[in-house]
Amino acid sequence: MAELVFFSGTMDCGKSTLALQMDYNHSARGRVGILFSCHDRAGGSKISSRLGLHTEAVEVVEDTDFWDEVVHRRTTGDSVDYLICDEAQFYTPPQVEQLAKLVDEMEVDVFAFGITSDFRTRLFPGSQRLIELADRVQVLQVEALCWCGQRATHNARTVDGAMVVEGDQVVVGDVADGRAIGRDVLAHQEMLSGGGLDELIDEGPAVGYETLCRRHYMRRVTAHQANVMAETDQLLPFDSCAFSPKAARMNGAG
Repeated sequence: MAELVFFSGTMDCGKSTLALQMDYNHSARGRVGILFSCHDRAGGSKISSRLGLHTEAVEVVEDTDFWDEVVHRRTTGDSVDYLICDEAQFYTPPQVEQLAKLVDEMEVDVFAFGITSDFRTRLFPGSQRLIELADRVQVLQVEALCWCGQRATHNARTVDGAMVVEGDQVVVGDVADGRAIGRDVLAHQEMLSGGGLDELIDEGPAVGYETLCRRHYMRRVTAHQANVMAETDQLLPFDSCAFSPKAARMNGAG
């Protein structure tokens, strides 16, 4: 029996790495699949892992119809045994329903990978629909870590190092010191406007993402803010255990 499986977790827990591994395992057994992604960190039409792995994929946009995609390929003589759907949190609820229909009516396995909740701890619409419809929801066992060394449970958005809890749900940033929009988008803007790419990149705040434990998420303490407090010898507004030797080593403090 085909299945719709949703692999979820925070950033840095290996979702894209597992997606590529799943594709390798199935294709090595002679199965034929289609890889999909949306807003990947490496740009459009790609699935990339922070370990350096990457492959081409079909970019999911608002009018992507998974049912039509599979029907078209099968009617033209191509086999489709499974789908790898990365960054599935960005899919629309109707698109998730198309994936479920493919499982039930065409016996196509669907392996979806995505973040469950956004930087405001609210469910992404695509993730919510996947939780509602999936045959299995599997939380990845690779634990992302907060800057203090504890298990990270929340994704935080930062602007110039400070955590924010307001704004659009989808803003493409980086896990280090990335900008709100990537260089490829800026390069396109430069081509249209005749402006300087370096000037565009230097303008505006740096938008990034990091994983935090619940305590530091609730208290809005990012790695950058913890470093600033440590360097100025200020007491942090939480238990002193957060600045254990382990946390200090991970944070470059002490």
